[in-house]
Amino acid sequence: MKLRRVVITGLGALTPIGNDCPTFWENLLSGVSGAGPITRFDASCFRTRFACEVKQFDILRYVNLKESRKMDLFTQFAVAAADEAIEMSRLKDGSTDLKRVGVIFSTGMGGCGSFYEETKNLDMQDPKLSPFFVTRVISDIASGHIAIRHGFMGLNYSISSACASSANAIADAFTNIRIGKADAIIAGGAEAPITPPGVLGFNASHALSTRNEEPEKASRPFDRDRDGFVMGEGAGALVLEEYEHAIRRGAPILAEIVGSGMSADAYHITLPHPEGIGAALSMRYALEDAGITTDEVGFINTHGTSTPAGDLAEINAIRTLFGEGMSKVALTSNKSAIGHLLGAAGAVEAIATVFSLREGIIPPTCNVENLDEKMPPEMQLVRDKAQKKDIRYALSNSFGFGGHNITLLLKRYDEQ
Repeated sequence: MKLRRVVITGLGALTPIGNDCPTFWENLLSGVSGAGPITRFDASCFRTRFACEVKQFDILRYVNLKESRKMDLFTQFAVAAADEAIEMSRLKDGSTDLKRVGVIFSTGMGGCGSFYEETKNLDMQDPKLSPFFVTRVISDIASGHIAIRHGFMGLNYSISSACASSANAIADAFTNIRIGKADAIIAGGAEAPITPPGVLGFNASHALSTRNEEPEKASRPFDRDRDGFVMGEGAGALVLEEYEHAIRRGAPILAEIVGSGMSADAYHITLPHPEGIGAALSMRYALEDAGITTDEVGFINTHGTSTPAGDLAEINAIRTLFGEGMSKVALTSNKSAIGHLLGAAGAVEAIATVFSLREGIIPPTCNVENLDEKMPPEMQLVRDKAQKKDIRYALSNSFGFGGHNITLLLKRYDEQ
């Protein structure tokens, strides 16, 4: 089978530092932090009292009040991000067969806010739930809403692989277009986990930072004093499209996806393998998929969560795979600014990677005051301020509880 080329023609981002792609990118380059005290509920008695929340989001800009009440917040975020990506791609210009357009939109925790609100005061003597309870909670519903909203009748589903979910969605979309199952797919993920159970649950697993006095400095990937990740929320959406299809309709081509890799740590339900064996495999598989070598990669957008175990495992994986060539590869972590968007992280970070390829600039990793002495000296971490670099190929890593590893390999698009 001759595999088809896959390009990216639209982007949509709803993040703690910007509710659209241009604002998100500008603030990411400037090192703006999205962290602050939790406003969604009273967290005064919690071990962690801060998060990276989306600001000033108004779902009524997208749907009417009646429709909004049928959606959990994660679905609302998904609809907003998808709208931006679809508009950018001009996918609904009348030249596209909507029966050949799919949606793969993922989440890690789904409608956890709706589940909590509906069940916390459930009276078992007179039990009642909203008729929209199930359709607000289930994880596949965001992809359903997007398809219904835009009339896309192609393949449609969700993937849940924890914090790798939206990267997994992009990898699946890439594969399906490549083998001819669709001409275009809206892929990405959304998450709205800043709820009492969400924060308490991650506190219980000792995954969250407790730097309550300095929330804007709490997400510090690769720093010696990191103490856990900062919970975030939002959504990222990408329009993936078959290359010839995009060319025929004059779509804006932003970048190309040329490889994806997937692996499992097969080690622990929450901890990565300390040597990063699974992460190294996913990166290697992505390179093999595209038929390129490590020497051609100029940038890695790391998973970089700011957890003691996770950051070191990822760097060990990069050192294992790249060897001495690690010194030529620039690294950064977007989570230092936006926090960890869980199931939406991979898509939002893939969007940032597209911008880096197009503009030749890498956003800084914030809050690295004292690089962990366990990090190798050849590590080229972009710190303090954005760094200009001509990049042709970039990797974007996403890893999740359960040992899920996804790597996307993106290529700069040079018109020929």
